[in-house]
Amino acid sequence: MNYTTFINKILLTIITILNLIMYNTYIMQIGTMFITVLGLCLFEIISSIDNAVINAEVLGTMGRKARQWFLLWGFLFAVFIVRGLLPWVIIWVTVPSLGPIGSLTATFSNDPSIHLAIEKASPILLLGGGTFLIFLFFHWLFLENKNFGLRHERFFQKNGTWFFAVVSIILAVLVWYTIKINPMLAFAAVIGSTAFFITHGFKENAEKGEQSLVSSDNKMSDLSKILYLEIIDATFSIDGVLGAFAFTLSVPLIILGNGLGAYILRRLTIGNIDRIKKYAFLKNGAMYSIFILGIVMMLDAFGIKVPSYVSPLVTFIIIGFFIIKSVKYSKI
Repeated sequence: MNYTTFINKILLTIITILNLIMYNTYIMQIGTMFITVLGLCLFEIISSIDNAVINAEVLGTMGRKARQWFLLWGFLFAVFIVRGLLPWVIIWVTVPSLGPIGSLTATFSNDPSIHLAIEKASPILLLGGGTFLIFLFFHWLFLENKNFGLRHERFFQKNGTWFFAVVSIILAVLVWYTIKINPMLAFAAVIGSTAFFITHGFKENAEKGEQSLVSSDNKMSDLSKILYLEIIDATFSIDGVLGAFAFTLSVPLIILGNGLGAYILRRLTIGNIDRIKKYAFLKNGAMYSIFILGIVMMLDAFGIKVPSYVSPLVTFIIIGFFIIKSVKYSKI
């Protein structure tokens, strides 16, 4: 074998190995994206169960035409306007240098400057979203009525007045620690807590409004009820949208995963909501998932990188555990 032939074979081997590595990397990326979308879909379904129950009860008081309109056009509005526009705007506001188009396609760009801009700005988004989710979890744990899925839940609910002390201490510690690193991080934590209390007020009002909507003496038109349901949906979707950033910063993947989850939930709303209610601990699973996702977002915000598969994997495990627990409890 002459020297030239030997070199050619070595180069061919190297090229083959590189091609295999690139192919395997591509397959792994596709697999990660697929798992991420499934995780987003499951999280959207579970975190929006309360919203689906309200929708089902109000839809029961509406005419057939209005129900069909809500399930079709209301769905498109919920996916493309609420679950599409909101994450896109959040990314755009967090990294204004990307512009509107760049914010939508940033994660699929090969431009290193774009990835650098996202990497620098993402801690602000992640800490704000993480604070929101942590507050949401503790509010459920301390104050909301629930089916007790784990032993400690009863204890925390009996001591519900400690909720405000706990979240105040968390916020104080976050601000004290982050203000020395980056004042914008401290501001993000404050924005996350502010967003929680604002949306919580809207949710409480929505739940009270539901009682009047389903009452027999309610004179509200079907159109008014549809508009009211869309406002409720927008309010409840904030949890899912912010939690989605624990899975990925890719707006197209968030739209796909959350949109698929919203579609499945709308289908369940039509005829299977009573069966869903039988799973007594679904809300517990959603809230523990929210707690873990909030921690993941905070860790990422402080530079502790969590592998992308962790969020969907943990979501599957937690939800699966509480579904099994619900089946055993209700003997479904």
